[in-house]
Amino acid sequence: MDVQRRNCYLEAIGIDVWVPRRTSTQAIPEPPSDDMAARWEALHSEVLKCTKCGLHATRTQGVVGVGYRRADWLVIGEAPGAEEDRRGEPFVGRAGQLLDAMLRSIGLSRASNVYIANVLKSRPPGNRDPKPEEVAACLPYLLRQIELLQPRLMLAVGRIAAQNLLSTDMPLGRLRGKVHHFGELNTPLIVTYHPAYLLRTPADKRKAWEDLKFARSVFRQVTEGVRNDGDRS
Repeated sequence: MDVQRRNCYLEAIGIDVWVPRRTSTQAIPEPPSDDMAARWEALHSEVLKCTKCGLHATRTQGVVGVGYRRADWLVIGEAPGAEEDRRGEPFVGRAGQLLDAMLRSIGLSRASNVYIANVLKSRPPGNRDPKPEEVAACLPYLLRQIELLQPRLMLAVGRIAAQNLLSTDMPLGRLRGKVHHFGELNTPLIVTYHPAYLLRTPADKRKAWEDLKFARSVFRQVTEGVRNDGDRS
């Protein structure tokens, strides 16, 4: 990435100075197997036809996710908003543009090595907080996405996503700056602010930048550990 473009992304998330370290590890794209593609298509079809909670009656469509299906990074938000519900893709509009800038500031994009999804696949009316029964109905779909992706790092954006993934009522401020672990594979999970919150509270963009740098450092530790284990075998 050229310096001018990178500085534009950093400016969008409220950061004035970028100090280079080293290029983040990027996965080498692998063509998906026929079986893997079939499992993704089955999941996509189930989400679009889902009637497991009352949200199916008020949504326009289910929003499965977007990105590279062999991604090392999985970004998880709360639920689709009005524009996401209309377009069938998570994180579009101003919040999506800011999320893209946040990812690009650490060398990532939703087209390369990142997959983006939500805890809920259907929009709650009025963008209200998800109800426990709605999360319970939708979470199996997210678990299947995680099983298919097997990401090396998960980034939970926003309080609702973080609390539901970690089964806690702890405030977001106490969840930030720590390496949590998710599921049977103990996948590292980092918590940061939701882009929509940052649009309302730009003073916290610098804290989000610290979270992103922390997530990048954890990812490097994970990938370097895998390479070192391979060297010893």
